[in-house]
Amino acid sequence: MNKLLKILVYVKPYWPYASLNIFFNILAVFFSLASFAVFMPILNMLFQNQEIPTAAQELVWTNFDSLKENFNFFAGQLINKYGQLETLFYISLVILGLYFLKNLFRYMAMFFLAPIRNGVVRDLRNDMYKKILILPISYFSEKKKGDIISRMTSDVLEVEWSIMSSLEAIFREPIAITASIAVLFYMSPSLTLFVMILLPISGFLIGQIGKSLKRTSDKSQKRMGFILSIIEETIGGLRIIKGFTAINSTEKKFHTVNQDYTNLMIKLYRKRDLASPLSEFLGVVVVVTILWYGGRLILMENSAMDAAAFLVYLGIFSQILNPAKAITAAFYNVQKGAASVERIEDILDAPEIIEEKKDAQTKDVFTEKIEYKNLSFSYVDKTPVLKSINLEIPKGSTIALVGASGGGKSTLADLLPRFYDPQGGELLIDNVNIKDLKINDLRALMGIVTQESILFNDSVFNNIALGIEDKVSEEDVIAAAKIANAHEFISRMENGYQSIVGDRGQLLSGGQRQRISIARAVLKNPPIMILDEATSALDTESERLVQQALENLMKNRTSLVIAHRLSTIKYANEIVVIDKGEIAERGKHHELLEKKGIYKKLHDMQAFG
Repeated sequence: MNKLLKILVYVKPYWPYASLNIFFNILAVFFSLASFAVFMPILNMLFQNQEIPTAAQELVWTNFDSLKENFNFFAGQLINKYGQLETLFYISLVILGLYFLKNLFRYMAMFFLAPIRNGVVRDLRNDMYKKILILPISYFSEKKKGDIISRMTSDVLEVEWSIMSSLEAIFREPIAITASIAVLFYMSPSLTLFVMILLPISGFLIGQIGKSLKRTSDKSQKRMGFILSIIEETIGGLRIIKGFTAINSTEKKFHTVNQDYTNLMIKLYRKRDLASPLSEFLGVVVVVTILWYGGRLILMENSAMDAAAFLVYLGIFSQILNPAKAITAAFYNVQKGAASVERIEDILDAPEIIEEKKDAQTKDVFTEKIEYKNLSFSYVDKTPVLKSINLEIPKGSTIALVGASGGGKSTLADLLPRFYDPQGGELLIDNVNIKDLKINDLRALMGIVTQESILFNDSVFNNIALGIEDKVSEEDVIAAAKIANAHEFISRMENGYQSIVGDRGQLLSGGQRQRISIARAVLKNPPIMILDEATSALDTESERLVQQALENLMKNRTSLVIAHRLSTIKYANEIVVIDKGEIAERGKHHELLEKKGIYKKLHDMQAFG
């Protein structure tokens, strides 16, 4: 139930719709009970179990006894005037009209429920997507992408079908049950008290199955996340799977996981499908018990209830069974959906490690320098990645980071736009700790070009203009593409700048993707550039074009370059050698060669290659 309450928080913005839903549900219940109120006195008078009244007190709308007496008097006059058969015909029409109104108001209640149900699911999905955008990158290195996709798709759909579909029962059925029980208490307190003892017993039996359903549902949702992870990895690694003839083994692995999921879903459906027959059987048990107990009350001498009243009592009680059954089904659905809510909450409640201070400073210009001051960093496993880094990058200079893989070069660069935060020391821009700046302002000062060119399945134009909210002119995009040596090949594409690049830019070559990434950075026109091995994955011809584009990009900018090929950073203002998380050497290209240290070894290895 706590899980349901957390989801119902999302209903709050839709309280006008919820109020209308409750209002029309009350009207539907009222007209449902009114049909029985009309039926009982007419039935008694037609069967001559009750004398036809000859007079009635003055009608008072706020007095129930006055309403009842005047209605009985009116019904009696109809019998006297039109006879029993014709009166029965007219009363049947009245009851038909009452049921029409009941179902009309029931539809109106559902009409106003639809925006709530779909709006809540939309808001939930929006919140999850926003959370994914702001969570630290370290979160996604620990989680499987397929499982995250499963939570945003399968689990949200489960919430929609299991919980949101139960909103109707949650809003309407308690009103119907409460009103019906109030009328039943009025008709026979002792019999209704007996009923109230039976209902909790049946509810307890249903609740035990609901708990088991939640456990099975939790397992099935986790298994679906695993299946999506396998699919995502298979699509991404299809070349390797085919190249290493691993199709059969990969298929067997998927079949095994898929069969486990199928077995879990069979158990889940069997438990869920038990809800309806079980609740119906328990309902019949209660009705039979009432029939036996109530029949005994009627057959007793001086009984307070006659046969007609007992029939109406059973009729009203039957109106409780469907709502009770609906609540039972809703309870099962909520239990089934609770597992999905927990998985969704894992994302929504994930800590935002990279947090912006409430009083964070704005900054839109870079004027002096970047400074790493006694900086240390480690990942989740606490293994130190950077140790006591002291590095100053003056405005307008190019600093190159070199060293063996895993030494901490990329981590050092990732700390600058606050993809991670250091555990020790400070990172300053213009003598201000970057933690004191607005995150968007900080990142707006930087352009990033990585080894893997990240493009989206959109047009070339939109990929270059990514992140620029103001309308961008085609002339500006073309100018950026020319600087990045990309305009020529873009112009040859079928639709030019409106050509779609495919999933992750797969319709382009590596060099073309990289030049579009550089054009994106050029258009942003940031004062600080971060280049993370931007040419290491390219062939010689592509590297020449990309390197020329990078040189154009770095003009008059402050650049932090992570270099794999040392030939690309010979003319950097300073080369910093990172080894095992520490600065091992630093200086210009020729100075480091003269030292005959780590840099000299790296240079000689590449020269030999």
